[in-house]
Amino acid sequence: MRRWVHVFKAFANINRVKIVNLLAHRERMSVTDIADALDISLKATSKHLIMLDNLDVLSSKGKENHVFYSLNSEMPKDLASTVKLFL
Repeated sequence: MRRWVHVFKAFANINRVKIVNLLAHRERMSVTDIADALDISLKATSKHLIMLDNLDVLSSKGKENHVFYSLNSEMPKDLASTVKLFL
């Protein structure tokens, strides 16, 4: 139950919804690319990404001093169904 509270809090922020929408249409993006696309600071972008990653909505991989994010392909089915409501 507590997990769902955190999930809905995450999607109560428009920038996090925009991030999920961006990544739903692209294989992966760097933190910098996401920040540029949303026109928000790297610090704010990182905070949003970390929150979504901690909820298993996103997955991250580091490569050559950059972190790339994508939608978590192994997201639990109930969470994936909820995420689709925001796309």
